[in-house]
Amino acid sequence: MKKALILPLLLLMLPVGGCGTSSSDVQTAVGGVWEAQLSGGNDTGQGFSFTADFTVTGAGGTLSFSNFEFLTSGACFPVNGLTPTGSMALTVNQTNFQVTGTFTLSVSANGNVLTLNGNVTGTENGTTGTQLSNGMVTGTWTLTGTGANGCNDSAGASGSFSMKQSTSS
Repeated sequence: MKKALILPLLLLMLPVGGCGTSSSDVQTAVGGVWEAQLSGGNDTGQGFSFTADFTVTGAGGTLSFSNFEFLTSGACFPVNGLTPTGSMALTVNQTNFQVTGTFTLSVSANGNVLTLNGNVTGTENGTTGTQLSNGMVTGTWTLTGTGANGCNDSAGASGSFSMKQSTSS
């Protein structure tokens, strides 16, 4: 009788081995179009919004951008032609498939640097591979630099931002 109970108990314990927190292939499948809105700032260093299309290319979460476009033009940054750099390092809780992580982005132009730092949340969607779904980033931004091209009133501006993964990605 005792032997008959041991096998079912061992079988019940097998799924527990996959629980916990780990990095996953979702790290390289977070890309797509993201939309950001920045609040706060002053003078010409306020009202920024942009879209970014990127993929994660490195183990440290390095972002590779295929497109980055400010939706708001201004003295601090041109609308197009920017070269952003950043990272998004993610971890997946294998118990509930919740994704968390960190995000950094730096955009430079005209002697000015816009820097964003935030936290990522979302869920891993295992039905389409290991895609990040409902991705959201919230955090803070700062504007520094020489203030060239009419942005000199805004050097030192800061605020908060939210960035969401587009449903079409």
